[in-house]
Order: sequence, then structure tokens, then C-alpha cells
Amino acid sequence: MNARSVQAVRQHLARFPHQSTLTFDELRTQYDKAERAFPLSDDVEVTRMVVRNVSAEWLRPKGGGGAVVLYLHGGGYVIGSPRSHRHLAAAIAIAARGSALLPDYRRAPEHPFPAAVDDAVAAYRWLIEDSGLRPASIVIAGDSAGGGLAVATLLALRDADVPLPAAGVCLSPWTDLTCSLPSHTARAAVDPIVDTSMVSRMARAYLGSADARTPLASPLHADLSGLPPLFIQVGSDEVLLDDATMLAERARAAGGDATLEVWDTMIHVWHWFLPMLDEAQSAVDRIGAFVRARTRAAAMPARVSTR
Repeated sequence: MNARSVQAVRQHLARFPHQSTLTFDELRTQYDKAERAFPLSDDVEVTRMVVRNVSAEWLRPKGGGGAVVLYLHGGGYVIGSPRSHRHLAAAIAIAARGSALLPDYRRAPEHPFPAAVDDAVAAYRWLIEDSGLRPASIVIAGDSAGGGLAVATLLALRDADVPLPAAGVCLSPWTDLTCSLPSHTARAAVDPIVDTSMVSRMARAYLGSADARTPLASPLHADLSGLPPLFIQVGSDEVLLDDATMLAERARAAGGDATLEVWDTMIHVWHWFLPMLDEAQSAVDRIGAFVRARTRAAAMPARVSTR
């Protein structure tokens, strides 16, 4: 067995207590240990800052330039932080040959919906209004809940008539907070990370009094027209498989451009296990290529006829 295989990751995960046995605070502590387990290279400069009242980290790989990835971390809107996802956001920035802004958006249950959306929108507006970046140089990306949040942010920006970024990237996105799609049952036995009872608990904490089909909470139920191109990756062994595949289907049905990749035998946000899994780096490399292509294409001037 390859020591960097998904089976090795599964064996690693089996040594930890099941998520359903831990409190949100315990899960936060456990997740943030990634900061020590997956340290950054010295080639990545980390600047801590506050953007429009949102704490954030600016990740600048050496030699990076051009594209900027606004990266929204996963964790069911309840756990996760720049500490848990710095390594992944930095890896995507390196692959994109750019940089990344990683906001520490407010989490539930202390700050329920729409706090996360408001903070992500604020971070994007800081990039284009305060920092003067062109929307065409920016891609909004995220994993799991952050993947759903990336789409919700695009929807909120569209509805507010704010210039949209070049594209959106969704890694194993959670897009339906009803937690009722068929893959919740069909993939339950093979997904070692996402448990429907656990994500349902997270959904209740995040939604507060909002309905689970509220479009900015569950973008699968939104009007997806008018969005920039989406790039979606999901593993075949994920409970949230249908959240991703149906997002692509509905985005296309609304007239959008959505590229879907289903990675065989991969688990939820396998990208997060970069130091442990060959397919994680391969997937990140594909994301980087997409970001470079979309930001380059968006920056190209329209052809002007001389006739």
C-alpha cells in the first residue's frame, strides 16, 4: 500500500474520537491542531490583519503575484479557522502563483446566519474597494461549508450589483443544509468524516431561526444565474457527493459554466491532507491551473475591430 494513499489517511482518521462524541469547543481545538501538524514553508509570508472588522491572514508565497484567492475555510460554519486551513489556502495560492486572503469569519452558534456571508462579502469588498484589486484578478474559493459559503458570497455580491470575481472554486461543497440528499444515505458507510447527524447539528447551530432552504444558507436552492464560472471537486466516497453534483447541474441549467470533477475513492476535502496524500497535491494543482486560466482570461481585453 502506498504510504501516501487514501487508505493511509483513513487509518489515521480512525485513531481519533468520532466527531459526534465531541463538543463544538473540543472539535475546534482538535481541528486547529493542523497548525502544528501541517506547518507552512518559510517561503510563505503570513500577515495578520483586520479587514472591515473581520480578522484575516494574508498569505504571500515567495514569487507569487497576479491572482488573489479569497479562501473561505470549512468546518460546518461552527469549527475551523485560519489555523486549521492555512496550509491548504497557502498550497492553493502557490499552485495559482498568486496569494490568498484567509478571513476568520464569525462562526455559529455564537454568530448564526448570515454572519458568515456578511463577513465573506466584507472581505471581498475590501479587496476591490480598499485594496484596489480588479475583480478579474480574484477567485473566491472554499471547502465544505466554505465551498457553500463561496457560492453564497457570489450570490450576495450579484444581488448587491457588486462586480463579480473571475470565478468560484468549491472543494467538497456543502450546499444543502436540509441534509436530505440521497448521498447522505448512499455514502454513509464509506465516508469517514461527514456524519449526517453531526452536520445536521451544525446546520441547526448555523441557521438559527432561518429556514434550511434559505438561498444564502443553502445555495443549492438559489437562483444560480449570472454567476462566474465554477470549478467543483468532490470525492466519490462523500456523503456530500450530491451537494456538489447537483450544484453543477443547477448552475448549468441556469445558464452558467460549471466544471465538475468527481475523484474516485476520495473522501471529504481530501485536499486538506496534503502532506499525507498524493491525490491532494494533484487536486490542488488542478485548482491552481484553473485559477491561473480564469484570471488570465478575465484580464484579457476584448478584441477591438479595426474595420
